[in-house]
Amino acid sequence: MNNIKVGDCLTIHCYKHNGILHRVCEEATVLDITEDKLICANDKTKITEHDGRSYHTKEKAILIFYKKNWFNIIAQLKQQGLFYYCNIASPFIIDNNIIKYIDYDLDLRVFPDGGFRVLDRNEYKYHKHIMRYSNDLDKIIKKELENLINIKKAEKEPFNQEIINYYYQKYINLKKNAKN
Repeated sequence: MNNIKVGDCLTIHCYKHNGILHRVCEEATVLDITEDKLICANDKTKITEHDGRSYHTKEKAILIFYKKNWFNIIAQLKQQGLFYYCNIASPFIIDNNIIKYIDYDLDLRVFPDGGFRVLDRNEYKYHKHIMRYSNDLDKIIKKELENLINIKKAEKEPFNQEIINYYYQKYINLKKNAKN
């Protein structure tokens, strides 16, 4: 990450455990780089699925990738409020300006009222079986889901409207300055 800087535009590649490319996100503008995370943003970016279908996201988003935690977080700034879509996933790496991680199916969806729900438990069980996730990997995934839920319950960063607003404003300013 030494050559990545604030304002750079990266691509995101999401893989499955078997190494197959699952999803590509075309834009992630770097907002912040810390010792343990990378924070990016995008707005109406193109997503291409593994089967070739593509679409554009409908809202602005702040994306948080972690170097040590087995999850990443997408804060979605929708008209109805702030939603979070949290992927249980491997820590990220950057390779040739591409953020890469492995998605492990389980997701935590957080709603504007603070409620949340774990999604895709059946998909996780299915992929665990057919892709032969090890017992050690299964323990890591379950522990990280528990960790993520505890962070949400404690309303710790990034489950905080102010921090998301800060990064969104930083994104707006970067885009404004890039046009000038």
